[in-house]
Amino acid sequence: MSLSPRRNQWRRRPLPPGGSPPPTPASGDPAAPSPVHKDQGSVVQAALYRDGRRVSTPDSLAETFRQLREYPDGMAWIGLHRPTEAEVLSLAAEFDLHELAVEDALEAHQRPKLERYGDTLFVVLRAARYLDAQEEVEFGELHVFVGRDFLITVRHGAAPDLSAVRQRMEKSPELLALGPEAVLYAILDAVVDGYAPVVAGVQNDIDEIETEVFGGDPAVSRRIYELAREMVEFQRATRPLVGMLHALMAGFAKYGTDEELQSYLRDVADHVTHTSERVDGFRQALADILTVNATLVTQQQNEEMRAMAEAGFEQNEEIKKISSWAAILFAPTLVGTIYGMNFESMPELRWAFGYPFAVALMAVVCVSLYFIFKRRDWL
Repeated sequence: MSLSPRRNQWRRRPLPPGGSPPPTPASGDPAAPSPVHKDQGSVVQAALYRDGRRVSTPDSLAETFRQLREYPDGMAWIGLHRPTEAEVLSLAAEFDLHELAVEDALEAHQRPKLERYGDTLFVVLRAARYLDAQEEVEFGELHVFVGRDFLITVRHGAAPDLSAVRQRMEKSPELLALGPEAVLYAILDAVVDGYAPVVAGVQNDIDEIETEVFGGDPAVSRRIYELAREMVEFQRATRPLVGMLHALMAGFAKYGTDEELQSYLRDVADHVTHTSERVDGFRQALADILTVNATLVTQQQNEEMRAMAEAGFEQNEEIKKISSWAAILFAPTLVGTIYGMNFESMPELRWAFGYPFAVALMAVVCVSLYFIFKRRDWL
């Protein structure tokens, strides 16, 4: 992955005779890059290195450009966090960055990719970290420009922690001396290593979800859905990275990549392949859990409906019994009411068998209704 001398090394303002750097253009000069100091929060850190050791820590982009001209064999490592358009354009003008890569760095929300624009590599990475308190995955975006003597990182989001990468590389000057491609390896390694806690956290969430599913927690469906969405994002971050690393490995011979870096990049490729496979497994597991949960919910609903149906059936049986007895009792009441009206014109009033007849009629009607209801299983 060794990079050839970039085209714009001839575009830099040359040093005057004697080697002293030219004066920094005034801020009002339109040709001057916009100096941005660390206290404005965009330039996280800028440093110059020679032979793997830090030689300077400029406090602005303009100072970084000026000092890099003093060290033609040096390397600038510039870290930015959510930079302004003026900052990115000043970098583009100084290092001859391609306009498409600059546009991507400004807009963010890019898919992970590796592209070569002339002598500059442009890499987009999606970092991730697991938030224990919220039990969710947070994603960040990192853009990396890699040239012969510079490396620029444009970070959108909290992850990854590039200060730890810088400290690690500065503790290994023999590795840092290999140039910007070694720093790119360290960044790739940090991003991939950052996936491990996420994988562990997601695995723990899936275990908890399985317990909740079989415990009948009604809120588990929402949690499954949200975690499945996070795994889609996680898959979008890891799957393209596998192809990117294999593309870098395919160019080992062409670009004369150092053998030590080759072994490091192969190790990173193994880790990201393993992570990608785990993420694929998580998505499948969540799909299976969602299916099981839907089945359990359907079974529970069926059981509730069956219980309601049984309760309704029992209620109907009780209503039948009540209605049957009400009808049986209504018959003698009707007969007694008619015979109890005491009208003088009623023939049964002076009949000797009127009372026994009325009682017998009541008994016959009641017994008949009882056997009818009994035959129809209402009683």
